[in-house]
Amino acid sequence: MIKLKKILTASAVMAVTLTGCTFGTSIDNLLAPPKLSIEQEKIYTALTNATGDSISLKYPKAGKYLSAFIVEDIDGDGGNEAVVFYEKTGLAAPENTLRINVLDSGDDGKWRSVYDTPAEGSEIERVMISQLGENDRVNLIIGSSLINRSEKSVAIYSYSNGVLENTFAKSYSFIDVTDLDNDGEKEFLLLKGTTNDSPAAAVAYKLDADGIYHTYSEDLSGGFTEFDAVNYGSLESGETALYIDAVSGNGLIQTDIVYMDDKGLQKAFANPAQSAVTQRPLGCRSFDIDGDGTLEIPVQRVAAGYSNAPEGELMWLTDWLSVGKDGKTRLKYESYYSVGDGYIFLFPAKWHNKVTLKRDAINDELVICAYENNEIGTELMRIYCAEDIASREDRMASNYLLLRTKGDSAYLAQLPQNDKNTSLSINEAEAAIGFKFN
Repeated sequence: MIKLKKILTASAVMAVTLTGCTFGTSIDNLLAPPKLSIEQEKIYTALTNATGDSISLKYPKAGKYLSAFIVEDIDGDGGNEAVVFYEKTGLAAPENTLRINVLDSGDDGKWRSVYDTPAEGSEIERVMISQLGENDRVNLIIGSSLINRSEKSVAIYSYSNGVLENTFAKSYSFIDVTDLDNDGEKEFLLLKGTTNDSPAAAVAYKLDADGIYHTYSEDLSGGFTEFDAVNYGSLESGETALYIDAVSGNGLIQTDIVYMDDKGLQKAFANPAQSAVTQRPLGCRSFDIDGDGTLEIPVQRVAAGYSNAPEGELMWLTDWLSVGKDGKTRLKYESYYSVGDGYIFLFPAKWHNKVTLKRDAINDELVICAYENNEIGTELMRIYCAEDIASREDRMASNYLLLRTKGDSAYLAQLPQNDKNTSLSINEAEAAIGFKFN
């Protein structure tokens, strides 16, 4: 079983509603550049000796390398080189100012600039350094973007004999280096959105011993132009797969799943209709909700008893689906998923298709109730999110169970003692086990 590796999250999510499934924000710009280390100061001095003082350093936005200075062995000679990203200041806006400088140190230990070249775009998005395929060369992989970050391009460089050679250039929405087919060799993986010329696709590149890229491509199941989240996880059948939560043409999230075998990239969902089953509101991301390495896909449905309710009064349950490589989905869990209060409550198996929801607006509580004979029945559980100490202590004084805390918030539950529907009653341990954060 592989460990889940989270790769990508959206930097902005639509305003939260009761039907949404996740939320978050990100900060792209630091208020002040980090203080340089002694080694970085030496590299910076060598850089300005070659370029002049009218420069500003550029920092990658995400990934392992977040410094403007990368000190690694990029030519495989056993010694480290320094790669620095910078831009020249005081130039007119149309001029391409983003640049890459490679520095090396001689036997005297002093850094010297040995190669300088312009880079695509105006911002550094992500940097990766890795071998690819069966080729033993070290690859410097640089994803960059325009200033609004809407258009991204990636270049793969090979450095040898003091020269940085661009061996690959493509536009992209998502990039990574991974061993998707578990053959012991890494692939360069790229996702691209729909354009006027081509559909959305996942593409894997293998590099052979002669330095030739071999391409394996698979078109995705929708007119995807944006990717909300991308994660690795196992399929139910055991294959390592990439779960792609993409924004479909109708503004909903839809999941496509690709994996790799000896024939190349394959899709778990054979056709768009299979993938369309996973459509749900923006921000509802695939998630390994039980920690078993297999991702589950959240799909919403109207809670029992609300099929004829006005849209503003609807209550929603969330089903969690697992998928095999044949594209068949299986219901794994039922739950209530609250974006506003930031939690998931997984229902015990005995509740499946036997409960519904209601909202206690006066007490600001979610109420889970039995549902029988087409009617909302006995209360089984109340959940309350306390945002201050006073309200938390007030609920606990009324025999509420403290489930979890997160920051200043406390999540509490009340388990009524019922004379009826005792077969659906749960204890404190079951309540605590079912409560999850995403």
